[in-house]
This record gives sequence, C-alpha cells and structure tokens, in this order.
Amino acid sequence: MYDAAEWFAEGSVVALTGAGISTDSGIPDFRGPNGVWTRDPEAMKLSSIEHYVADPDVRRRSWQERLHHPAWAARPNAAHLALAALAEAGRLTAVVTQNIDGLHQRAGLDPARVIELHGTLHETECLGCGARGPMRETLDRVEAGEADPACLGCGGILKSATISFGQRMNMETLTAAAEAAMDCRTFVAVGTSLTVHPAAGLVEVAAKHGARIVIVNAGETPYDPIADEVIRDPIGEVLPLLAAG
Repeated sequence: MYDAAEWFAEGSVVALTGAGISTDSGIPDFRGPNGVWTRDPEAMKLSSIEHYVADPDVRRRSWQERLHHPAWAARPNAAHLALAALAEAGRLTAVVTQNIDGLHQRAGLDPARVIELHGTLHETECLGCGARGPMRETLDRVEAGEADPACLGCGGILKSATISFGQRMNMETLTAAAEAAMDCRTFVAVGTSLTVHPAAGLVEVAAKHGARIVIVNAGETPYDPIADEVIRDPIGEVLPLLAAG
C-alpha cells in the first residue's frame, strides 16, 4: 500500500515526531484546526521565555496549565506502540521528538533511543541555578496553594524542563539528533508541520546524507517537495502498517 513499508522493513529508520502523533492520546496539537494556539492565541505567551520570566501572571497560568495537562492521564496510542515495536524488531534506531509528554517511553521505547529536542514535562528546572527535579513534587506545592513556586535551593524561577521560544536548546541533544539523521537509511517525519527549527531542518540533513524521506502529516509541510513519499492518512492507521512491513 505504501512504498515506505518496504523501506521500513529494511531497517535503519529514524522518526521525527511532533504533536500530531499524540492527538489520538488526547493531547491537542498547537497549530491544527483545534490546536491550543488556534483556539487561544494568548496561550502562545506561555511558551515564550521572555513573557514567562517577565510576567508573574504568565507563570501562574503556566503552573495551572501544567497541573491540568492532559499528558498526566494520556496513554500511548497505536502510533507510539508501532514505533516501539519497530525498535524492538531492531529496525528503528532512534526517535527524535518535539513532544514533551513522555509517551514514547511509556509505549516501551528504550529512553536511550528517544531524543527529546524540546525537553520534558516530567521534570522542573530552575532558571537561576539550573537544578532539576521531579515535576510531581512541584505540582504538589501548586495544589497546596503556591501559585508560582520558586526554586527551593536558590529562590529562582522554576519552569518545566522544556525549551520555550527564545530559550537556547541543549547542544548535546541537538548534536545527537543530527547524527541520527545523518546515519539512517529512512527518515520519517510524523505529525509535525515542519515549521519549527532546528527540528524541521533534520529532514534536509537526512536527505543530504542519502536517506529516503517519508512525511506522514495531515497538512502540507515545507519539505513535501523533497520527500520520497508523503502520506496524508491518519497517523494511528499508517504507522502500524509501516511497522508491520
């Protein structure tokens, strides 16, 4: 049905995943018709490091959003499970994800194979001293009445250990993602608009190093013209078929 099924069967696959892979798990995307930012443009401020640092109201709203984030109740869907099965079969070398929900790991993927470009919701990080800790511990403080909990070590501003707009990415993580893209035979971008860099640029990196490019996304992306196959069908149906070979 799909040419990519044969390429997946050959192995050496790297997947780049975006918000679209988690919508079937109940986590909305950002730019889609029912996306978080589509419905509430003001919510974009919660993802801006400039607004987060400068505005206590943004921080207070951010902590409430974290407290009630759908990731806490979400379960891996068929697409996550398909990638985990592909890794178990020795045909998937890495997942590079723009997501912060941890669903790839919950699906059974070895955490060492998951490269979280934009960090993780499951930990906090102090913008002052850099200390990290479990998100659950800080959310307990929010539930106890702290609207904007500070770092217990230095009193600095706490946020989730995620990369906000305007915040520098971790270079080791970015290097690992680029190396994975360079070394694969097939690079599949799943559920991502491919408009946020440097993540989107990994498609071109893979292509320049000889990988076949597969894009599985409901909408058009800037990289469709260089793809070897573009698939618009539902992600939860496509990936299990591709993984099955």
